[in-house]
Amino acid sequence: MARAGVTADRLTVVAADLADEIGLENVTVAALARHFGVKDASLYFHIRNARDLRVRVALLALAELADRVAAALAGRAGKDALVAFANAYRDYARRHPGRYAAMQIDLDPETAAASAGVRHAEMTRAILRGYRLPEPDQTDAVRMMHSTFHGFVSLERTGGFRHTPRATDDSWSRALDALDAVLRNWPPA
Repeated sequence: MARAGVTADRLTVVAADLADEIGLENVTVAALARHFGVKDASLYFHIRNARDLRVRVALLALAELADRVAAALAGRAGKDALVAFANAYRDYARRHPGRYAAMQIDLDPETAAASAGVRHAEMTRAILRGYRLPEPDQTDAVRMMHSTFHGFVSLERTGGFRHTPRATDDSWSRALDALDAVLRNWPPA
């Protein structure tokens, strides 16, 4: 590929695609340079280092997922919204394992505050308003929801559910039923 086609945005998208194909841990500046047919050093005009590249992939993934979740949530409330959010999250993680892994990168506070992670938090809290949870219960529920979604998706991705014949989709559905029941019957402090 021609050197003129290399931009920071293009590097980010190609790195994200590579992460989905070969795993985020295998996406290096050298691998990207090979893909573009250029020397490693030429990429440093567009990115600072491998960490910068991974953060860019994380920000791209957060934005993509926020857009998908927002579309899934449109016109929904209560359990329907919870299930739509969860399914969009799980589907994204399954289709984009490298991007999903990048979303787990610890971002510095300034970068995190400017990212689509803020939209994720707002959408999660919008769902929880339907369950009428006050603070600090709402924060606890946000953490529980993320832990449930991330935990299930992570175990599913690494084969953690292969030891039983029950379909993971059935377990996912029951986990969402249980999460909805807990949110509707949140225990008093």
